[in-house]
Amino acid sequence: MRLLHTSDWHIGRTFHGHSTDDHLHTVLAAIADAVAEHGVDAVIVAGDIFDSSTPKADAFTLLADALGAIRDNGAQVILTSGNHDGPARLAHNAAFASAGGVHIKADHTDLATPVAVADEHGEVLVYGIPYLHPEFMRGAHADFTGSTHQDALAFAMNAIRADALARTAPRYVVAAHCFAASAAGTAPPETTEDTGRAEERDITRGGLNLVDAATFDGPAYTALGHIHSRQTLTDTVRYSGAPLRFSFGERSSAKGMWLVDLGADGVENTEWLELPTPREAVRLEGALAELTAPGAHPHATDAWVEVVLTDDQLPRDAMRTLQERYPHAVTLAHRPANRHDAGQQQYAERVEGKSDAEVLEEFLAYVRNGAGPTEAEQSLINQALDAIDAREATR
Repeated sequence: MRLLHTSDWHIGRTFHGHSTDDHLHTVLAAIADAVAEHGVDAVIVAGDIFDSSTPKADAFTLLADALGAIRDNGAQVILTSGNHDGPARLAHNAAFASAGGVHIKADHTDLATPVAVADEHGEVLVYGIPYLHPEFMRGAHADFTGSTHQDALAFAMNAIRADALARTAPRYVVAAHCFAASAAGTAPPETTEDTGRAEERDITRGGLNLVDAATFDGPAYTALGHIHSRQTLTDTVRYSGAPLRFSFGERSSAKGMWLVDLGADGVENTEWLELPTPREAVRLEGALAELTAPGAHPHATDAWVEVVLTDDQLPRDAMRTLQERYPHAVTLAHRPANRHDAGQQQYAERVEGKSDAEVLEEFLAYVRNGAGPTEAEQSLINQALDAIDAREATR
């Protein structure tokens, strides 16, 4: 049996306001190609299929295209809902999709109904656990009294182990979406969150919702989602990470998926398959003149770029100038090299020798990550300043 483990597609997500749909289409097509190249029997997508609980129509189209290509290349698909997904929307027409080999697991009330995938050794049962909110679990299961994600996952795994035992299944696989760690009480795996912006919705509260990897004892393999970088908690409990970079915090994160071979007695081999990178994410730091000099940083010309300018004063139209050199520069910070902290400068020092218009322009650039006033805004600013001058002249 050959499985492909991926997760966190986040269809519909933007990269600092820019659509990632075309790039995601490229990597999802590569997943379908890998199915054909490696003879994959089933693809497991461990949650966060969409980036929003109310995805747009284009997101459904992108998903349908990806699933169709995977099915055309011979693999069944098992998807679970993540904390970003709207379970009802994701699972709309789930019964119809299942008849076509796409199995959507998003129902809190149905935790232990597997998808059976056959090979020469018999059946492998694949159980998909949706993201389990403890409050929803209490409403769905009268015998669930827990209050944490650990409680919810333990409840689900107990049900799954009991079902697998009743079916005398020697091999079964689980997919789940959670924060897991190798031992209770330890820190969760390192997340790949962009500095200053949480890339993942918080599903932990003071560590209470951390899930011990031992919770997943029993399955031949556990495919986890939620962490955007690959992680190996044990030989049989792994995160695949997201297939695409969704933040600058993921600059160094390898993007790919796990190819898992199951033999008669369990996992025989796991192999990491790299995915294409439609656009790199890079960080540049330096003075504006250095960064825009001819031939500077050629690797960044087609990348997503975050820029830290070290000029003593923030140059006018800095972002516009940078984008002439780096069309996909999307964030700008100003950290003068000769000052410990630009924010500690005295106000009078920062505005010395500048006109009112220049002060306002720099303020807007600061609060907008480098984007100064538009032409319409500049016109309004000029009108306001002219009105102030006229009023002062009459005093």
